[in-house]
Amino acid sequence: MSGLLKKLLVASAVLLLIPLIAGLFTKEVNWSGFDFLVAGILFTLVSLSIDAIVKRFRNVVYRRIMLATLALVFILLWAEMAVGLFGSPIAGN
Repeated sequence: MSGLLKKLLVASAVLLLIPLIAGLFTKEVNWSGFDFLVAGILFTLVSLSIDAIVKRFRNVVYRRIMLATLALVFILLWAEMAVGLFGSPIAGN
């Protein structure tokens, strides 16, 4: 496991702590165990993808394009799961 991947996975775990802690103090954040599982899987897949892109693409331009594409896909998928941006079956609520 590369150093970058370790850092990304630690960052993912820290990001998952935010809604966990927020849920202790407010009723606005109401995540179930399944929500944490899905977010953890999504963060892990994105972390693995970032690591693969950084290792695979040596050309900085290609690397940035691939990372930007990955970020866009992640944001759109997260928005769809959170609020149903496109109204697909994976939409929340």
